[in-house]
Amino acid sequence: MNNNTANILDGNALAKQVKSAIAEEIKRDNLQVGLAVIIVGGDPASRIYVNHKKKDCEECGIVSYEYALDESTTQDELLELIEKINNDSKINGVIVQQPLPKHIAVNEINEAVSPLKDVDAFRADTVGRIMIGESVNPPQAGLRAEALRPCTPAGCMELIKSSGVEVSGKECVVVGRSNIVGKPMALMLLNESATVTVCHSRTRDLGEVTRRADILVSAVGIANLIKADMVKDGAVVIDVGMNRNSEGKLCGDVDFETVQSKASYITPVPGGVGPMTRAMLMQNTLTAYKMQYKV
Repeated sequence: MNNNTANILDGNALAKQVKSAIAEEIKRDNLQVGLAVIIVGGDPASRIYVNHKKKDCEECGIVSYEYALDESTTQDELLELIEKINNDSKINGVIVQQPLPKHIAVNEINEAVSPLKDVDAFRADTVGRIMIGESVNPPQAGLRAEALRPCTPAGCMELIKSSGVEVSGKECVVVGRSNIVGKPMALMLLNESATVTVCHSRTRDLGEVTRRADILVSAVGIANLIKADMVKDGAVVIDVGMNRNSEGKLCGDVDFETVQSKASYITPVPGGVGPMTRAMLMQNTLTAYKMQYKV
């Protein structure tokens, strides 16, 4: 039994370092980097996220363009706007804030974004580059040196690396199989030579699988699902969940209070993966600029 309290992987502090490095590069090289954010409707959570992203842009020296559309905006109108942004040389990245109204087909919208401006990394071909190892740093021979990576998994990888724990050869378990987090997370770990197991709602005896993990990533959105008896002594635990418990308090998928006595490193909620997701969006925007201008 590990009797020590886990080291906290502080996402706020690491995100600050990432954004500071981006700001320094943009200022040093006098780059004119732009990010467009499209928000459709008045979802309060979406508005908070968009405001955070605008603040991040300001900190990094990235020009932020906001397009706030009415809930009744049609799919064709949204596609027309995306096409206009795709052709605007001042804008290097575009994100369409989700969730979208039910009358809009999300996949079609994701695919409409230019592959060179897909800073959320939601397009099928963007995700496909992870499959062939293009997100490896350094990349495999013959592949592009820079690649757009899904922001949350990329943030998780940076947090893991900040712990100093070597991913290569480790047994890793990802709980969750979403296209946005679970699947690309598993691929990124695999690209770093980890042995990876993906769990989901039909996994039998989840605890038996998670207890094998040297590195455990949970991204299912179930409050306090991962208990201490499901975690290996000394594991690195990355909590992607953002939930509300029965008292309405913000919490993750991991029962932080009990698990921190078993893990070697653990991310808090809030203040762990969330800030790093946004920092990786800023990194992707700078990467997109470099791809477009072949810097």
